Amino acid sequence: DEDIKNAIEDAGFEAEILPEPSNVGTKPRGVLVGQFTIGGMTCAACVNSVEGILRDLPGVSRAVVALATSLGEVEYDPTVISKDDIVNAIEDAGFEASLVQSSEQDKIILGVAGVFNELDVQLIEGILSCLKGVRQFRFDRSSGELEVLFDPEVVSSRSLVDGIEGGSKGKFKLHVMNPYARMTTKDEETSIMFQLFTSSLFLSIPVFLIRVVCPHIPLLDAFLLWRCGPFLMGDWLKWALVSVVQFVIGKRFYVAAGRALRNGSTNMDVLVALGTSASYFYSVGALLYGAITGFWSPTYFETSSMLITFVLLGKYLECLAKGKTSDAIKKLVELAPATALLVVKDNGGNIIGEREVDALLIQPGDILKVLPGAKLPADGVVVWGSSYVNESMVTGESVPVSKEVDSPVIGGTINLHGALHIKATKIGSEAVLSQIISLVETAQMSKAPIQKFADFNMKLKVGINILGAWGDSGREVGELLLEKLVASIFVPTVVTLSLITLLGWYAGGAAGAYPEQWLPENGNYFVFALMFSISVVVIACPCALGLATPTAVMVATGVGASNGVLIKGGDALERAQKVQYVIFDKTGTLTQGKAKVTTVKVFSEMDRGEFLTLVASAE
Repeated sequence: DEDIKNAIEDAGFEAEILPEPSNVGTKPRGVLVGQFTIGGMTCAACVNSVEGILRDLPGVSRAVVALATSLGEVEYDPTVISKDDIVNAIEDAGFEASLVQSSEQDKIILGVAGVFNELDVQLIEGILSCLKGVRQFRFDRSSGELEVLFDPEVVSSRSLVDGIEGGSKGKFKLHVMNPYARMTTKDEETSIMFQLFTSSLFLSIPVFLIRVVCPHIPLLDAFLLWRCGPFLMGDWLKWALVSVVQFVIGKRFYVAAGRALRNGSTNMDVLVALGTSASYFYSVGALLYGAITGFWSPTYFETSSMLITFVLLGKYLECLAKGKTSDAIKKLVELAPATALLVVKDNGGNIIGEREVDALLIQPGDILKVLPGAKLPADGVVVWGSSYVNESMVTGESVPVSKEVDSPVIGGTINLHGALHIKATKIGSEAVLSQIISLVETAQMSKAPIQKFADFNMKLKVGINILGAWGDSGREVGELLLEKLVASIFVPTVVTLSLITLLGWYAGGAAGAYPEQWLPENGNYFVFALMFSISVVVIACPCALGLATPTAVMVATGVGASNGVLIKGGDALERAQKVQYVIFDKTGTLTQGKAKVTTVKVFSEMDRGEFLTLVASAE
């Protein structure tokens, strides 16, 4: 500031440094809002963990994480903490993270066509290195995407694209990747989960048949009872098949559980890994014990594989639900045109030509030409021409609206008749369509009151039901104890209850509290108690309850947005059940405003087909 002041005074003028205007009572000017994709979250406990980590970071004033979209929205002070610091904090906690977009608008992701070899990559890097305002860039050859961080005060996004295309002499063609379209792609995740589920099912079915069906088929039973080394052939087959399911297909549960434990938290994956591991390693121990001592206890390999299979089925269905919830944002994004006709003027303001530009590169003040039947590429005002515009996307009114010079227009609406020249006034996050998308995102991220209730109480109720297995007295004790628990200690509590169940049933059997006839064939009290203990761990995974409410909110807000109804979050949606009457201000919002033929009747000797031909010709 002093240097600028001195330079002005050296030129013979007077200068004074004015104090910064006060921001008391308003949102700090330097606060930014960033959206981040967060991978590896499996349940409400993960969401709570990530939100807690983000809110504890210095400079972060607000953090909201949505499980169904795997997105996090963070409001932060860039002078205290950077976007990279936020990403690193999430990754240090054991989750995957990447920046989607920021209100700073200093990042652009471009799809590059025309890159075929390493020389082309070096050419792009050389061009970017010479462009002023470029801070950082990274090119991914596999996807053909170029990520550029730049200083918006030095270079604009359109100048950046023009500089790359001009520097390559037209060799490369660039288009802007829409951040909303990129972050709503979940097909790959769904495909991976389906492959894991089908693989687990393919390996688990033989294990189930070996245990249940094959003993009733003499030929197969004889083969399975054939002793091969220290074990029977059936034991070898089950051990081999389940080992693949447990450690290859089920590897993701161990990785997620380890990540959670390193972060000092617990989640559903910890329970799945614990329950299936107990069943698997007990079965392996029973086999080895039988080979050494000759006393063969029953094995429960099928329990491990079937549990993993059913959990993966739930994960696959969850991915399908997540994919459907993002369809609304995809449809809203598609309302905006991909390109726009930019009117090029000389220094005197005379029109010298037109050029097609990416709609995401439009800048305030640009003069855009909109042809009849085309969508308006940006919010603005008409500077030349007259026409009628269909604004039903925003207003719901089917009757076209007349537009003259100085009339405001909304991006994404349809120009019906005459050509228009419009001056862009609002772009990016300030545009009406972007605000609608932001509203839908905010609604999808918000938690309904019933969801907050479910996140806590589902854990209490499951625990009470577990203790209820001990009878009415156990249920009463459970209600007194578990009402004092919170979500963060749910998994340790379940593990403790599982150990209590193991010791209780084992001690009860040893003391003769139940008859030996209850024991499985060749079983003992420990094996009998272990099965109850594993059951406690497995049934205490109520994540379906925690996902049901946010998924319902997302689907409802998405379907509503697709039909022109904007729902401002789960709270409004939940209260909508109490609505008894709906009053509409005019019929135009409920009709299409277009007449159509419903019935055709001919009251003369003319053939019906000939009549329809004449009508179609006239039309």
